[in-house]
Amino acid sequence: MTGRVLALDLGQRRIGIAISDELGYSAQGLPTWERKNRRLDLEALDTIVREKQVRLILVGNPLHLSGDQSAQSRRAAEFASVIAKDLGVQVKLWDERLTTREASRVLRESGMGIKKRGQAVDRLSAVLILQSYLDYLASQGEREAPVAP
Repeated sequence: MTGRVLALDLGQRRIGIAISDELGYSAQGLPTWERKNRRLDLEALDTIVREKQVRLILVGNPLHLSGDQSAQSRRAAEFASVIAKDLGVQVKLWDERLTTREASRVLRESGMGIKKRGQAVDRLSAVLILQSYLDYLASQGEREAPVAP
């Protein structure tokens, strides 16, 4: 498997975005996308997928704490389906329970002003989603081996 993994934290107004390094060890945040409409959202994602050589997109799945689907998780699943169909890239839903709460806590403790927290929380949530996936792969022995020189 070659290529990077992209993670999305979907919101109604913004999409937090994070991308893995080439070897799948770490997640870095990308600029938060201000949503306009579905067509423009897909065009922006398509640009990232092509430029960054993305092989997999993780879409945060905001399940209830009980594990049951929520209205937002149904919207995330529907958008994930549209991404897979329109962009032709593999898409997985990934449990994102508590990532937004954790991202908000970290940013609040960092002293960041409330005005700047909105976009930063979406990006940090995407980073947390992606890093949990990369850590899972590593624990399963599924991380890519480095290419020998």
